[in-house]
Amino acid sequence: AISANWAALPVEQFDANLMRKHRIVSFSRSPESAGIDMMRTRILQQMHDNNWRRLAITSPTAGCGKSTIALNLAVSLSRQPDIRSMLLELDLRRPSLARMLGINPRPVDFTDVLRGKVDFAQNAACYDGNLAVGLNSTKTRNASELLSGAGISDTLSQLDAAYRPDITIFDMPPMLAADDMMAFATQVDCVLIIAATERTSTREIDICEQDLARQTNVMGVVLNECRYMGDEAGYGYYG
Repeated sequence: AISANWAALPVEQFDANLMRKHRIVSFSRSPESAGIDMMRTRILQQMHDNNWRRLAITSPTAGCGKSTIALNLAVSLSRQPDIRSMLLELDLRRPSLARMLGINPRPVDFTDVLRGKVDFAQNAACYDGNLAVGLNSTKTRNASELLSGAGISDTLSQLDAAYRPDITIFDMPPMLAADDMMAFATQVDCVLIIAATERTSTREIDICEQDLARQTNVMGVVLNECRYMGDEAGYGYYG
């Protein structure tokens, strides 16, 4: 039944040129994908060790690249055929995943799935047979109310039962821009915070860590937009 549910999802062929334009580089093994692949392996190991399955990705403020990191991680996971993963768009005020992937607007939004109005298969895009992406085409005004609603837990449990993903990634809004992440925090096993070099302050990271730690597990902080990396980063191995 699980395999049949995955097979029934609409198949999408992501545009490699468009993904590269939006800095989604993990669709093939390359020097550019090395950092994402290493992050993927570390995340999988930590989640396996703790029996975690749900990972939220957020940032202190907008512009830190959290959606780019979430997409890169999900596409990197799709290159492991024995792992089924989901990427669900919960940045409901500013959805961007469909645009970044070059996918036409879906007939229904993922918010309709969250409200229990439609089945996930009516919204999802399936890539490589083992990555399912839940997308939104329109903005949602009452995002925090939806994410903290009484039915959200049941909907996520139904998705888990129907598709049994090894890992579910939630692309969340910035922490300090709205209360959406905090409204949803108890639904996930862990959170990864994306910070941007020369944009995110240490104080902003501390605030996010402290607030999230009261409700879930903080997996760590990823420093994004580092323009200068030394040979110690390991990328020279691929040269």
